[in-house]
Amino acid sequence: MMKNFKIIVSIVILLTATSCEKNFLDRAPGVALSEEKVFSDPVLASQFANNAYNFLVDDYARFNNHRGTTSQASDEAVSGNTDVSIRTLNQGLFHDHYERGGSALNDIGGIWERAYAGIRITNVMLGKMSTVPWTPNQDPTRIEGEMKFIRAFLYFELIKRFGGVPIVDKALEITDNADLPRNTYQECVDFIVADLDQAITNLPPSYDNASYGRATSRAAMALKSRVLLYAASALHNTSNDLNKWKAAADAAKALMDLNAFTLHPTYSEIMNVAESPEYIMIKIRGPRAIDGMLLDFIMSPGSGGAQGSMNPTQNHVDMYEMQLTGKPITDATSGYNPANPYAGRDPRFYANILYNDAPWQGRRMQMWNNGNDFRENNIIYTATRYYCRKMWPEVYTRNTTARALFNYIFFRYAEVLLNYAEAQNEFLAAPDNTVYNAINTIRARVSMPNLPLGLTKAQMREAIRHERAVELAFEDFRWYDIMRWKIGVEVINKPVMGMNVVRNSNGSFTYNPIVLPSIYQRTFADYMHLYPIPRTEIFKSKGVLTQNPGWE
Repeated sequence: MMKNFKIIVSIVILLTATSCEKNFLDRAPGVALSEEKVFSDPVLASQFANNAYNFLVDDYARFNNHRGTTSQASDEAVSGNTDVSIRTLNQGLFHDHYERGGSALNDIGGIWERAYAGIRITNVMLGKMSTVPWTPNQDPTRIEGEMKFIRAFLYFELIKRFGGVPIVDKALEITDNADLPRNTYQECVDFIVADLDQAITNLPPSYDNASYGRATSRAAMALKSRVLLYAASALHNTSNDLNKWKAAADAAKALMDLNAFTLHPTYSEIMNVAESPEYIMIKIRGPRAIDGMLLDFIMSPGSGGAQGSMNPTQNHVDMYEMQLTGKPITDATSGYNPANPYAGRDPRFYANILYNDAPWQGRRMQMWNNGNDFRENNIIYTATRYYCRKMWPEVYTRNTTARALFNYIFFRYAEVLLNYAEAQNEFLAAPDNTVYNAINTIRARVSMPNLPLGLTKAQMREAIRHERAVELAFEDFRWYDIMRWKIGVEVINKPVMGMNVVRNSNGSFTYNPIVLPSIYQRTFADYMHLYPIPRTEIFKSKGVLTQNPGWE
């Protein structure tokens, strides 16, 4: 099945010291040593364990090196250059090969191999825990908890894409049979939750700055909340078992009841601060320079970007309500003016989206044809007349040496509140005050009105889904939410829209929503709510590993 389980490999040790470096999760490979050498030395053993962190999904623009995100597979955005890595996902052309240089083309083969490679490291470490001559300078209880957490996280990344996968709970040797059948989805969930419960017991609730970014008991609780929410959702809970919703609500509530986290005071800063009362776990990085993802994917050519291909859709823009009334723009009483479409919107709109005439970097964005930020039929400019502000720190322009933080957030507290609200609403016959409080807390941060009282369960469901789409925009949630809710046929197949902007002779603008060309439209069938198992794995297993329905 998985070739990296069929051979005994040399162990790559990461030799950077771990005790005082804040960036201990960013390590370069060192020298190859035998297993005997590694696990007879507690320092090398702990460094081996640290390497498991490197297999977690830890960036948003990860397809085709740095030129695609799940946002562009969903209704959030399109890729202006019609990148093949995105079209494989949102047009049903699922490939699972790699681009030259080894970067994952999309979300399938790369995740499968990356996750199982990381799982092997955790299994090796867990199998060797009792053989390492630990000293007081190490914490084997913590290390065991980290391995359980990372193994659980990697299995979750697999099952949220593929459904049930083979569970491997030990490091396979060359004599072991590696052609394993798939476990059921529920068996995988039970395995993950058992690992997380152990991690919650083993891990500390927090760390000092020297170890900030490591898994904590609270991060394990957040992951448990996410895992159980997915397990309760329509894709995997076809009978709508209310006990599954209660388990998901209880998991989120357990973390909320710790009173350990609050929302960051300023939503627009959420991706760009070193520490926050909202962060439960983030990827530790130093300030990023203008290169790779930022220069070659995010930034408008008007600011010196090579290709500004992260383009929010009109479909997503239309989700932002009017701030004064809290009503959607489709409501005639909302206060929305289509002739001035960007005035008075939910403040998260201005934090997430760059639109025509938006103030930016000491100038105004120019989204009309031959303006600084748009050229018709030129793929290096936006296809929708929008760029993604959330992923573009304002200091970044060409020919500057500016650096800024841009975090990958594993877990933040707003997600936990959203998880709780969704699960509690689905468990109850009608939403209670705790559901309202969770959502209204998030809305209050940006001075949005409270949800109206008296919503039915179905109305609250739609309000929660809307809130997730806006609050967690471009943070790697929307695509998987669409799949777990089983609404891909309804949502992904809708016409993908942009905005036509005309600059009038008097300096005013005319705005008309438009349907984007066919290359940006999507195809989604019901069976696509699960990914296909990579074909190479199916072939290698000689029939033991079965394919998901519809992908045969």
